[in-house]
Amino acid sequence: MSFLPVEKQLEIIRRGTTEIVPEEELIEKLKKSRKENKPLKIKLGVDPTRPDLHLGHSVILRKMRQFQDLGHEVILIIGGFTAMIGDPSGQNKTRPPLTMEEVKDNAGTYIEQAKKILDEDKLTLTNNYDWLGEMDFMDVIQLSSKLTVARMIERDDFSKRFKNNEPISLHEFLYPLAQGQDSVHIKSDVELGGTDQKFNLLVGRQLQKEDGQDPQVCLMMPLLVGTDGSAKMSKSYDNYIGINEEPNEMYGKSLSIPDDLIYTYYELVTDIKTNDLPTVKEKIETDPRNAKHDLAFTIVRMYHGEEAAKAAKEHFEKTVINKEVPDDAPEFEFETGKEIRLLDIISETGFTSSNGETKRMMKQGGVSLDDKKITDKGYSITFEKGDEFSLKVGKRNFGIIKGK
Repeated sequence: MSFLPVEKQLEIIRRGTTEIVPEEELIEKLKKSRKENKPLKIKLGVDPTRPDLHLGHSVILRKMRQFQDLGHEVILIIGGFTAMIGDPSGQNKTRPPLTMEEVKDNAGTYIEQAKKILDEDKLTLTNNYDWLGEMDFMDVIQLSSKLTVARMIERDDFSKRFKNNEPISLHEFLYPLAQGQDSVHIKSDVELGGTDQKFNLLVGRQLQKEDGQDPQVCLMMPLLVGTDGSAKMSKSYDNYIGINEEPNEMYGKSLSIPDDLIYTYYELVTDIKTNDLPTVKEKIETDPRNAKHDLAFTIVRMYHGEEAAKAAKEHFEKTVINKEVPDDAPEFEFETGKEIRLLDIISETGFTSSNGETKRMMKQGGVSLDDKKITDKGYSITFEKGDEFSLKVGKRNFGIIKGK
């Protein structure tokens, strides 16, 4: 195949990138690749610690897709072995390792979701259990001899825990070595990771040197800030946008990001062409409201298609802007002549996960009946024949409740 000129490739590769170590070596690798008409091996290792992916995960996967589109060989390594150790990166305590069965289950759903971003036909998929699982104890000792304890303690997460007299298990020292051995095994030219993975990526570079290989270039991507505008996107912080979420939910959540993150999201999580980003930036500065709606539309379109994005936009305009009840709102019937707590009604709709969540939502003004906010957790309704009310729970849950 014919590769783009090096500067054109670099323009795409640098998009959203925090750091390339060292960039001059990447340039030389790209020149050699183009001269020999041979793709670079681009590595991403992922431990399937959770079965569901969000836009934060998509940042690195989109960078992988860019390398695919540039014609390079993309290798996705599922950490079947490393996930059972537990990655200490960014942790202030030992991360519990997963069982083989948990890794297998999570890996299946991870791969299916990753294929929404990556080109399946151009993807090399492998599992590091295939080579790390074959190492014996002598192999591990010999591998351990290639990194000093002093070097390990340089890591921010380890040094902080050491200073605070918090435990560091010896097996955590082996994690960077295992990840680095992946690079040796596949002879990677470039390894991708978040900024929290820099130490691990550099270990891979060092182990390749020890093995006589040309060391990999380490490319770090930023950790995406979530919809709350402060913490990194995480399901734990409830500030995430899942790539498998329903179009209406995805559209609404995308509109909740702060204005100062609009450009970052365009740059890191959308398929907007790099050349179009300056125009996007100009629109954000002059018309942030519509720029954010365009962003929400783009994100839904990428994962659900054009028609679903149009429908999600219409749903938002009807339910939030015009405060109408959507045509497809579910209906729930309740016995007439009997007093029923609104808490129990909402519980039956399934709009919240618990009465506790419903009470918090009421307190915050997130529950309405016929557009009237209900804040009294003891509020009850006695339905009569023909009674019908519109119920809104949170920003995007609508229902019709009626007597039967």
